[in-house]
Amino acid sequence: METQSKKSTTLKLTDLKSMPIRTFWITSIAFFICFFAWFGIVPFMPDVVKDLGLTPEQKWNSIILAVTGTVFARLLIGKLCDKYGPRLCYTYLLVIGAIPVILLGFVQTPTQFLICRLFIGFIGASFVITQFHTSIMFAPNIVGTANATSAGWGNLGGGANRLGMPLIAAAVVSFGVADEIAWRYSMVIAGVIAMLMGVVYYFFTQDTPEGNFAQLKKEGRMPTIKKDEEGFLSVLKDYRVWILFVVYGASFGIELTVYGTMDDYLQNTFGISRSMAGNLVLSFALMNIFARTLGGFFGDRFGRLKGLRGRVLFLTMILAVEGVMLTIFSTTTSIAFGMIFLILFSLSVQMAEGATFSVVPFINKKAIGSISGIVGAGGNVGAFMAAMFLKSKSSVAETAALATNSNLGEEAMKAAQAAAASGAVSSGYFVIGGFVAVTALTTLAIKFSTADEKAVKEELKVELAFAAADK
Repeated sequence: METQSKKSTTLKLTDLKSMPIRTFWITSIAFFICFFAWFGIVPFMPDVVKDLGLTPEQKWNSIILAVTGTVFARLLIGKLCDKYGPRLCYTYLLVIGAIPVILLGFVQTPTQFLICRLFIGFIGASFVITQFHTSIMFAPNIVGTANATSAGWGNLGGGANRLGMPLIAAAVVSFGVADEIAWRYSMVIAGVIAMLMGVVYYFFTQDTPEGNFAQLKKEGRMPTIKKDEEGFLSVLKDYRVWILFVVYGASFGIELTVYGTMDDYLQNTFGISRSMAGNLVLSFALMNIFARTLGGFFGDRFGRLKGLRGRVLFLTMILAVEGVMLTIFSTTTSIAFGMIFLILFSLSVQMAEGATFSVVPFINKKAIGSISGIVGAGGNVGAFMAAMFLKSKSSVAETAALATNSNLGEEAMKAAQAAAASGAVSSGYFVIGGFVAVTALTTLAIKFSTADEKAVKEELKVELAFAAADK
């Protein structure tokens, strides 16, 4: 897809004259805004439940729909990136994706709310474009670190909205808006910001270090695949893509689900306050500032030591650590020990995500977008499956608690149901941790040919020579 020159061999973040570095910053910020808007409604859910009269079932369904829409969007957007380039794809995604975010501020019924949550999920496809864009802007020696850092800083948006959205709501209230409807204005503002970011992306980035796809095609400087459909079919037939699909489901998908259910779990299991639980979950999300970058960094480091196989070996190791940490956490009843293993889980799961996308760019150089889309979709499929699993276990446990304690008062009944749900989620985390550990073993099946290893070395040699000459 890309020419073998002008890629950045370093991640010098202050070099804004460099197109790869400028693109890195803009795509990271765009991704941050997308995640901020995608999960922007989460801090306001108590207000939404009260305003729209959502049932517990509808609340769960809204969580599931938010990640379901992203699956289809990620599968599609990767192919579009290969064909039209990341600049146009991101521009359209930001502008069009902002529409359901804005419309969420105007919903009047639970059905309208669920529909908007489904379509807002499409903005989560921004991850694929971010990974695609950094993959073609950076050389093999640093691409894993660049991918992981841009993704990690973008993921911060999913946690930063816990502080940011309430601040926006407070600002809105200061202008005389009623507190109970401030969430509506906040979502409209988030959508407008996303739309404006689309304009920035269009005017201040380009598809590759050498120019935009349309320009390169016109000048005959961009390799093309004669039968594009056959190229995509070859991606679908590559078993390594589907292993990484499952791996990303076992990392990013599990992170999404665990953090989405952790507030209630911490309160019910350890007896801490809602505000303290929320702050703890926020602090784990903020670890994306460095944790995902570490995964990409060590992926690159192992790649320099052991070649492409080294990247796979590191991914196997860190994914296994993630599974073990979650399994141990699920069995703890002490808040002190629980926090230790939850921190280790948070660190390892984000490193596993970074390590996954230190491998992705080397599977098939001609279809980075398609592969990124499929693997990225795996994260949301994993989140969907894990959420459905935990929802099922919780529902069964709560129903059993209701039948067993039917003679208790209302408050005692609620306490019994909460305890039963907590126990169900605990056993669910244990099972999920075991699944992640088993998934780690499957990564060992990912193989690269001698020709693949040689091609990466040659590409790096060219990029380093170009960088040296440019200085």
